[in-house]
Amino acid sequence: MGSGSAQVPALGFGCMGLVGWYGTRNDDEARATLLAAVDAGITHFDTAASYQVGENEKFVGSVLAPYRGSLFIATKCGLARGPDGSAQADNRPETIRTSCDASLKRLGTDYIDLFYLHRIDRTVPIEESTGALADLVRAGKIRHAGLSECSVSTLQRACGVLPIAAVQSEYSIWSRDPEQGMLAACEQLGVTFVAYSPLGRGFLAANFSSATDLPEGDHRRSHPRFQPEAAGANAVLVETLRQIAASLGATPAQVAIAWVLARSTRVVTIPGMKTRAHLADNLQGARLRLSPEHLSRIDVLADKVQGERHPPAMMRILDR
Repeated sequence: MGSGSAQVPALGFGCMGLVGWYGTRNDDEARATLLAAVDAGITHFDTAASYQVGENEKFVGSVLAPYRGSLFIATKCGLARGPDGSAQADNRPETIRTSCDASLKRLGTDYIDLFYLHRIDRTVPIEESTGALADLVRAGKIRHAGLSECSVSTLQRACGVLPIAAVQSEYSIWSRDPEQGMLAACEQLGVTFVAYSPLGRGFLAANFSSATDLPEGDHRRSHPRFQPEAAGANAVLVETLRQIAASLGATPAQVAIAWVLARSTRVVTIPGMKTRAHLADNLQGARLRLSPEHLSRIDVLADKVQGERHPPAMMRILDR
């Protein structure tokens, strides 16, 4: 991870959907999926304080507690959601310190392997926020610091204060923003790039075709790319993935993961998985290799994508 000694496999585990947020909650299956992931050799588990207002950290921490010493657990601070869906970044040093202590308690651990700023607070100089992360490293509360959804400029400034181990951003066949400078910056600075939502929140896996296919209460129903008009256009992209997958004896999800991992040796990915079936699918994706012809055929699909990648409230607080 970064230029340090911590090593994580190419495939990690995105925990956000385990206890709600995406569809119905099934704690028994979520627990079984986490344990199966450990058995399969996954060591990198990613959660956040804002996921289900701390409940995600509590769940993940309790299930993984017996294996803590062999795992790499990442969590995030500095993002709050209002009841109306509004989002607010808070990277004040006092907030970072308080949030770290609260996450340690919820996770049931005395250190966090990787602690991210979940979103960048443009009202606080990044040097101040990174200084607070450096204090936490010196105190032994965190081992590595990361930034999520930051700009290249923010990353460069942060690295002037503290070696940043990882940048986490959305990256997939239909979300290509990191190619506009961030992947190159990570290579130059020795930073690991952690790609979240490589499956387009399930759309690229062909799990559903529009927001209307999702249950009430599923937060993806608010995403612009899943609304009827955009979803109809984006379905063309998924059909191409189906064709490529069929030619390889694979699934669209496996092709989507293989594409992300083929982009750079600096890239690891953390697809969400709520079931053991999703886990098995994703593991196969990490082993799949795409030919140059397949990669070229997929690359042109980004031009056909319709809709923003987040609802408006989240788009407004991106550091770009």
